[in-house]
Amino acid sequence: MTERISREELVRIYQVEITFFDALQESGLLKTETVNNITYLSYDELHVFERLTNLYYDLEVNLPGLEIINYLHDKMEVLKNENSKLRGQKPG
Repeated sequence: MTERISREELVRIYQVEITFFDALQESGLLKTETVNNITYLSYDELHVFERLTNLYYDLEVNLPGLEIINYLHDKMEVLKNENSKLRGQKPG
């Protein structure tokens, strides 16, 4: 089982609105797990939550902006991984 933190605990620690967390979850920006009516976020996803929280609260990026930024970030990671693989291949 992966380590995880409850939605309520996360909201309390980061001092964010629970509606913000719910909006991230509903838009698919956060991958959560619900067990016994308690919503959890995996520690593996915590960096995503922190990045989106900083963008939303510090830079005042709205939810559609967060969706675009997250999409571009994910795309950039894929391209970075592909580039690393290509650099590791020897010329044929």
